[in-house]
Amino acid sequence: MPYVKTRDGTDLYVKDWGSGRPVILIHGWPLSADSWDAQAMALAEAGFRAIAYDRRGFGRSGQPWTGYDYDTLTDDLADVMKATGADNDATLVGFSMGGGEVARYMSRHNGQGVIAAGLIASVVPYMLKTSDNPHGVPEEQLAAIGAGIKKDRPGFFHSFLQQFFGVGFISSPVSEQTVDWAWRLAMQGGLKPILECAKSFGHTDFRGDLPAFRVPTLIVHGTADKTVPIDPTARQAAKGIVSSQLVEYDGAPHGLTVTESDRFTKDLLTFLGH
Repeated sequence: MPYVKTRDGTDLYVKDWGSGRPVILIHGWPLSADSWDAQAMALAEAGFRAIAYDRRGFGRSGQPWTGYDYDTLTDDLADVMKATGADNDATLVGFSMGGGEVARYMSRHNGQGVIAAGLIASVVPYMLKTSDNPHGVPEEQLAAIGAGIKKDRPGFFHSFLQQFFGVGFISSPVSEQTVDWAWRLAMQGGLKPILECAKSFGHTDFRGDLPAFRVPTLIVHGTADKTVPIDPTARQAAKGIVSSQLVEYDGAPHGLTVTESDRFTKDLLTFLGH
């Protein structure tokens, strides 16, 4: 069953590996489920069922004109859980933008069937700089994302992904080929979905969703994350989620699931009780 059809008829591509207690992996912007492959394989080999899907508009999923707000995206997650039968004893793990679906699922769907959660380099609870969120990202920086994509999408993503993985002038934690691989994943996304989702993750306030987390929650974030700064996100999420565990990776960039893959995979398996 490589595809799940959502309630509005959108086809979502699903990778379903292994058997056992389900762990649902929700990818970041602008990638696809393939970005979770290393962790999905480790989970399956450890006796878990790893389910990763392409968000609507990205990867191999359908690209409808609408539905890129977090309520709709979270209902997509619920549809995937139901269609795969992974709606009981499940762990939800969201990377970057994907953390938003985890947070909204806990409030909008009352955390139904979820026993644990993970927010990995996540945008939760709030990215935008406001008077009551002083460490957030200024509006003009968020607006520049859309402008850059409209002007030269391939060029924008090439630069974006270098920062994503912490590539410097002298040293890099990943190979040039890894950046190229991520670039190809990014270029699979549709223009409208990419632009709309950038607005959603940059402007959705999840602070009101935090009290709905009533399960053990692993929060992992790099201290050198320039894409999703740690102060308005992970550190605030840890304060607002009662049963949370914050693990900071000193000096790690945004793409820590790749740059710190072995460490992160081990931390995730330990959290899951393996």
